[in-house]
Amino acid sequence: MRITSVFKRLLGADNTVIEKISFDEQAGILVAHVRPARRAGGRCGRCGARGPRFDRGEGRRRWRALDLGAVQAFVEADAPRVACPQHGPTVIQVPWARHGAGHTRGFDDMVAWLAVRTSKTAVGQLMRIAWRTVGAIVARVCADASAAAGDRLAGLRRIGIDELSYKKGHRYITCVVDHDTGRLVWAAPGRDMATLHAFFDLLGPERCQQVTHVSADAADWITGVVAARCPQAVQAMDPFHVVAWATEALDQVRRDVWNNSRGKGRATARSKGIKNLRWVLWRNPEDLSEAQQAKLAWVERTHPGLHRAWALKEGLRWVFHLTRQGFPRLAITALDRWLSWARRSQLPAFVDLARRIRKHRSRIEASLQHRLSNALLESVNTKLRLLTRQAFGFHNPYALIGLAMLALGGLCPPLPGR
Repeated sequence: MRITSVFKRLLGADNTVIEKISFDEQAGILVAHVRPARRAGGRCGRCGARGPRFDRGEGRRRWRALDLGAVQAFVEADAPRVACPQHGPTVIQVPWARHGAGHTRGFDDMVAWLAVRTSKTAVGQLMRIAWRTVGAIVARVCADASAAAGDRLAGLRRIGIDELSYKKGHRYITCVVDHDTGRLVWAAPGRDMATLHAFFDLLGPERCQQVTHVSADAADWITGVVAARCPQAVQAMDPFHVVAWATEALDQVRRDVWNNSRGKGRATARSKGIKNLRWVLWRNPEDLSEAQQAKLAWVERTHPGLHRAWALKEGLRWVFHLTRQGFPRLAITALDRWLSWARRSQLPAFVDLARRIRKHRSRIEASLQHRLSNALLESVNTKLRLLTRQAFGFHNPYALIGLAMLALGGLCPPLPGR
């Protein structure tokens, strides 16, 4: 194999002619002087269409390539402009780099792959680039991968909608996932009706009519927009949020019992046993240790109202468990009985909860019948929080969105040469 062929493989420069290799001993860098092959030259850098030569551009340019061991490598070539019929005078397309980039494709792909799995600071130190350059590369690779993937909103039938807080000060992004593929398909800054309307505007009227199921929480800004833009879609209430309501009601009952048993502002022997009961009451019965089971038995003997609240919480959880077991009709019957029980429980928190569930009854029944939940979205939110923590936060939501589309949207490129 010729030495030029070896360097083409090392630099990831296909369809390229290597003219010469130089090494700067003082700077410690290797420079490959190249030009595009005849079949790959003379094309517009934006659309790839052939066009006549316009001028020499700004002369020769360098692109940073993947390091060769401990030595930095660069690709150097002329960068003339062609007269594109669509875009006008544009720098030619080069086979080793994306348009407007200062790094080769292999370098960009390596940085994007690492950014998904580690912090920007670590990537910057490893690849010897600035912290902000990592974000710029992630955005560039994401845009290129999105264009190559085509229309990511095509064929949407069952979607889930939720919001994520990515920064202090009520900074949110709205996420949409496809239940059928399990991928994140759209995200944008904001948590309001205008943000969600922007998604359905992008989807278009025809494809809005093809959406059959939408899962979300009880936020009015989601239900109102979905009802207006996709009136034929079945709206399903996320079971996790319904059970979370019951957990909040149980905690309210626990606090009331604690306050009533303390006496005149002082803890008594009877109240001390309630102090550390939160996690016992929140935990699923099958996961309780022997000591926690003993505490629950003590609650049943000494505080029947609090035990009744715990039983109501578990009863509502069992309703959705029946759906997971494949008994949706039985789950709806169990929900009717639970509502009657909660209404007669003489616990104000659960009486209010029963009233709240009746308000969203149709959407909760849809969740039971179609076995839809926001579990996929909660998983996406957890992974997005991990990305945020690895990056030590984001100043710009679009940097997080670009990284999220790479990690969770199926756009992350493979490692170079893999």
